[in-house]
Amino acid sequence: MEDISTDGLGTAVLASVGSVVLALYFYYVSGDKQRGQFVGLWPVTILAMASYFKLEEIKQGIEELSD
Repeated sequence: MEDISTDGLGTAVLASVGSVVLALYFYYVSGDKQRGQFVGLWPVTILAMASYFKLEEIKQGIEELSD
């Protein structure tokens, strides 16, 4: 279980922050409010997917230990 790292979550956090910045750009700078709102929904999806895959990795590690 020691080999489980947080690298995947770090990448997801960076992608989410980038998405928030892009959403703010679209909403306030370019004036495309609809696109800004759409892109603003991405961080939640990115973080949810990263959490799911990390939990699956942990689950597999626990199953390997129990075998």
